[in-house]
Amino acid sequence: MKNFQILCFTLLIISIKTVAQETNSFPVQVTIENGTIEGNYDTHTGIQRYFGIPFAKPPVGELRWKAPQPLEDWDGIKETKSFGPRPMQTMVFGDMNSRSNGVSEDCLYLNVWTPANRNTKDLPVLVYFFGGGNVAGDASEPRYDGESMAKEGIVVVTTNYRLNIFGFFAHPELSAEASYNASGNYGLLDQNAALKWVSKNIAAFGGNPKKVTIAGESAGSIGTSQQMVSPLSKDLIAGAIGESGAGINPTMSPIPLKNAENMGVEFAKNAGYPSIAALRKLSTRAIYEIYNESKRFGFPAVLDGYFLPKTLPEIFESKEQAMVPLLLGWNSAEIPGMAFTQGPYTEDNYINKVKEAYPKEYEKVLELYPHGSEKEIELSATALASDRFISYSTWKWFDLHRKNSNQPVYRYLYSKLRPPLVDNSLTSGLAGGTVEKNTDTPPEQKAVGAPHACEIEYCMGNLHLIEDYAWTPDDYKVSKAMMTYFANFIKTGNPNSEGLPTWDAAEAKDTHPPVMVIDTESKLIKAKNDARYEFLDKAYQNN
Repeated sequence: MKNFQILCFTLLIISIKTVAQETNSFPVQVTIENGTIEGNYDTHTGIQRYFGIPFAKPPVGELRWKAPQPLEDWDGIKETKSFGPRPMQTMVFGDMNSRSNGVSEDCLYLNVWTPANRNTKDLPVLVYFFGGGNVAGDASEPRYDGESMAKEGIVVVTTNYRLNIFGFFAHPELSAEASYNASGNYGLLDQNAALKWVSKNIAAFGGNPKKVTIAGESAGSIGTSQQMVSPLSKDLIAGAIGESGAGINPTMSPIPLKNAENMGVEFAKNAGYPSIAALRKLSTRAIYEIYNESKRFGFPAVLDGYFLPKTLPEIFESKEQAMVPLLLGWNSAEIPGMAFTQGPYTEDNYINKVKEAYPKEYEKVLELYPHGSEKEIELSATALASDRFISYSTWKWFDLHRKNSNQPVYRYLYSKLRPPLVDNSLTSGLAGGTVEKNTDTPPEQKAVGAPHACEIEYCMGNLHLIEDYAWTPDDYKVSKAMMTYFANFIKTGNPNSEGLPTWDAAEAKDTHPPVMVIDTESKLIKAKNDARYEFLDKAYQNN
């Protein structure tokens, strides 16, 4: 009964908020390439909102597992006042809170927030790609909401893209039917289609198509790194922001097309549908259930010779990436140390796990990640787990661009500890977010740093939309600073402004490059731990 009452109260609050929003709004129309759309103008904020704008044909039926196709024009006025359906998925991460209209293969919709007045033009543009491991997530999540950033004078776009089997399934039959003789990467091609839509249409919202910064977190950051190097996208962007992640081994790096096709053949064979024609005839439900029953965590991106002609290190080393300013970084405790130790923070357990992972170089690893007291082991295990998970790949992206471009590169380390959860029935998830406690849930350990994904609502200015945590004035202070840095970068390619600590760009020759530690009292330091990343660079053979 109690849970039912809580649910009813939550729904009431959401309803009140929605009504309040609409009460302060009146309809506004914009004519874009395919026709006229109608959104809302909020008189309290001055921000116009257009939600659920289609940017490609629905990828259904014969268009399942094909590159996104251009939209057909429509007659009359298309209402774009509610979020479109999110991509097919199970929302497996506890920090996801969708506002979308259900789940569907018909998911290629984007959203626009703009501060433009009737005569405004040439505003900078932010296109944000959501995270979720390319298996979950959507552009409607409150933490990605564009209103706060739009108040900074920026046109904000969030976009959906296909996920899991619907977005990354490769197969030789699919490659044979494609004009570019490859398959997979449909989710990445969706991101590219959204960027093309922005290039053609964003001027109608007061934006400058020549001043588009792409950004994302986790899988969204990985997508950003891939759009930055793709010959299809690199000329569509003027800057990039990466938050924890790049498509570089070992973090969701693309695999050769032949390997991906073989993976697809095996999957289809095991499902009992060896031909693509047979798979295409299946309902969305059938495909979704077959995928879930396989227990697969998605499908990898592909070196398809089209969207991704080479690995990211190869493209950067050939200086073929987008030559644009880059701002990127990662969090101080991306994932708990237990993800590496798989047991207690004892000296014996830690050393044994290091020896298992690095049998020939364990002494070097123990030097870089020391093991004295239990607390030191916890900190080292957290650092090693985080580096292996996602910090190293982000560092490599940083290192490649600063050494192979003439563009400024700004690096951060996000370190703000999150406040306590409001709901005592919840606990922190393994890689960000929250999960419900049960009888087997161990007591929550005191945080040793900022976990994966926790910075999103800070940098986008959306703490007020996230009700899980007991935010403090310090949290709002950090959010304001981080959002200001990001907004400045989107506007000028330089994050600096009066009233904030000076953030120096890294030079190619820097042995200890500058790092902005973003915390209650942010400060610029010289990198202290790059020897760890240089070691991992050799271990992963990306050097």
